[in-house]
Amino acid sequence: MPLIRSEFIKFVIVGGINTIHYYLVYMFILHLVGFHYFTAHIIGFVSSLVGSFFLNTLYTYKVKATWAAFLRFPLTQLFNTTATAVLLFLLVEQLHINSSFAPMVAVLFTLPATFILTGRVLKQSCKRKKLSYYSSIK
Repeated sequence: MPLIRSEFIKFVIVGGINTIHYYLVYMFILHLVGFHYFTAHIIGFVSSLVGSFFLNTLYTYKVKATWAAFLRFPLTQLFNTTATAVLLFLLVEQLHINSSFAPMVAVLFTLPATFILTGRVLKQSCKRKKLSYYSSIK
């Protein structure tokens, strides 16, 4: 259990770093480069997604970064975005929770779920690589 707790705390720290990273890239591209806000958002998002992948593999879960994991990693963000959108709709439209407060409630559900999914995606790729290595030396 201490390993899970440690990984979760690191996952939250990486999430904070990625949020700051996204915002700094977004603001740089928007104001200093002069691109449209949506283009700045896409560049910031992709940049922070790549950063998140490497921080989570090397720091949070301490697994080797593989192409297989890199290609599956965006699915964790797709899950997070979709789950958050569904929860926001339910919280605001069905439960009448204030729309300014609803994202804070939603994150209580999406953060642990995204943590588990991300760990599975990254650790599974590492296991497959080890398994294929061991079977090739037999």
